Amino acid sequence: MSVVVQRVSVVDGELVEAFARLVPQVSRTAVVPDAAALRRVLDHPGNRMLVARVDGTVRGTLTLVVFPIPTGTRAWIEDVVVDGAARGGGVGAALTRAAVELAREEGARTVDLTSRPTRPAANRLCERIGFRVRDSRVYRFGGP
Repeated sequence: MSVVVQRVSVVDGELVEAFARLVPQVSRTAVVPDAAALRRVLDHPGNRMLVARVDGTVRGTLTLVVFPIPTGTRAWIEDVVVDGAARGGGVGAALTRAAVELAREEGARTVDLTSRPTRPAANRLCERIGFRVRDSRVYRFGGP
């Protein structure tokens, strides 16, 4: 399986269709983004959206967020999704490695991501690429 990773620069029908197919595979509760929502993500200055193609078809995506803070430039990988039909074929690894390289090119000192303990294959992939578990907690504020 040959995987080609590309940075997204335009929201088109193919991208909208890909997200409609991929998002439900990662979250049952997430709203599938339409073209306008994808444009908002793509147009945000800190975001870099990547897709992975196998035989010309989008089989995975992730969003890299690069941002300056007082102690340097940081990066965060979000919403990694690999099509169930392509899992185990190197799509997630190719996307993540491309995101790390892009973050480094942009001066990021570190790249962070989260992965649920219930996803052992994803966790093994992160560690295989070189990510290490931090002794930290992620807190989320969800409203009132």
